[in-house]
Amino acid sequence: MTPPTDDPGGETLISKSLIGHLLELRRRLLLWVGTLLALFLCLFPFQNRVFDFIALPMIRRLPSGSSMIATSVTSPFMTPMKLTLMLALFLSVPVLLWHLWRFVSPALYKSERRMFFPLLVSSVVLFYCGVAFAYFVLFPVAFAFLTSVVPAGVKVMTDINAYLDFVLTIFFAFGLAFEVPVAIVLAVWVGFTTPGKLKKLRAYALVASFIVGMILSPPDVVSMTLLSVPIYLLYEIGMLMARILVPGSKQVDAQHEQGQAEP
Repeated sequence: MTPPTDDPGGETLISKSLIGHLLELRRRLLLWVGTLLALFLCLFPFQNRVFDFIALPMIRRLPSGSSMIATSVTSPFMTPMKLTLMLALFLSVPVLLWHLWRFVSPALYKSERRMFFPLLVSSVVLFYCGVAFAYFVLFPVAFAFLTSVVPAGVKVMTDINAYLDFVLTIFFAFGLAFEVPVAIVLAVWVGFTTPGKLKKLRAYALVASFIVGMILSPPDVVSMTLLSVPIYLLYEIGMLMARILVPGSKQVDAQHEQGQAEP
């Protein structure tokens, strides 16, 4: 005998719906993995050129007679290949986010889709801007400083694997640091704060930006300033984006100010 049930078809429908969503998610993730592998295979023949480009800021500032070295037997092959894989991953992030957007967008309200998609695009663009800023602005200044303070009798010969780990860490840190506007918009959207409250915290934000710059950048004043100032400017941009993208933020600020003005 079949055990009695209050909703004979309900659980089956829910199960089929869940399986369908999981299959759709798997399909989109497989499409992204295929894109990642295709990019890696296309870049693989140029892996040494890719590494030369990434190492250029350091090589240009090495003292005369110095060069980068490989301290491991497999480093000359594995290090460029590791960089090529990371570059393929870096370039495939928009494809991954696009598939995730296509997966979740049917479940969002129209107003949520109108705000979520600009944030998605902005997060990718800002991350890329942070990486470009680190490569074109920070690295020339930082490596010039680091190679100029070498003690007497010490010859600078940087290991290529250690250099790659350092560069990837800085890229990731700067990419995340440039996500400040997106974080601010999300904080305002969920009701954690308002643009008006953030405006009153400008002085604290300026101090915090210099603390972050001191932690993430190499130990010199110029590098710290080069990171701290953009972070604070991104804080200001985040407040502006929150006023534009988050509906009702201006009204909330007005009500809060009116409540403070009343005796």
